[in-house]
Amino acid sequence: MTAEIIPIPRAALHEQVAHRLRQMLVENRIAPGAKLNERELSEVLNVSRTPLREAIKMLAAEGLVELLPNRGAIAVELTEDDVRNTFEVMAGLEAQSGELAAERITDAELNEIKAMHFEMLAAYTRRDLPAYYRLNAAIHRAVNAAAKNPVLLATYNQVNARLQALRFRSNQDEDKWRDAVGEHEQMVAALTARDPLAMRAIMLAHLAHKRDTVLQQLRNSGAAGRTSTLA
Repeated sequence: MTAEIIPIPRAALHEQVAHRLRQMLVENRIAPGAKLNERELSEVLNVSRTPLREAIKMLAAEGLVELLPNRGAIAVELTEDDVRNTFEVMAGLEAQSGELAAERITDAELNEIKAMHFEMLAAYTRRDLPAYYRLNAAIHRAVNAAAKNPVLLATYNQVNARLQALRFRSNQDEDKWRDAVGEHEQMVAALTARDPLAMRAIMLAHLAHKRDTVLQQLRNSGAAGRTSTLA
């Protein structure tokens, strides 16, 4: 008997490609402002250009990629004003979802978040930033889902897509990374206590610290770029 060959549906293929590209953008394997070279990406991802182009369109809709006439696609590079404005909205969304989650979370949802939190701590101990960030992002999504507001969830996903790469890089500062872990400990404690006001305050502070770290990193990279240009 020969094994049955089950083709991957076209939709599933381009979604898988989008997932892999999203990771490359978030983890800075494709730098902000860099052009997405279709030939190279097709070889790296081992796919044809058709699903690759469909995946790029998906990421453009999420705000991770910008499509330019006659120039193709480039990885989005946010300005300081973009960062401030987006984090301002994101802080409100995270605070609202955290507050509602503390009121509505089930025991099963809380246990799942605690399990992911322990895995995240293990990744932090290993200094495995990609694994840490994936678990970190999953925890934030789980808190948002526990709020049980589909409009809030859809808005959160749309806005958060623009910030994923910056949130990932904010943990490359050892002190800021340690502080972020401590804030996650506070989140779990507030959810366990079913304390909506504490959860709201923690999320607002967490996002403010992320914003400040990201802005400082942007300024530092800008200053480094100006120095290298003058050298």
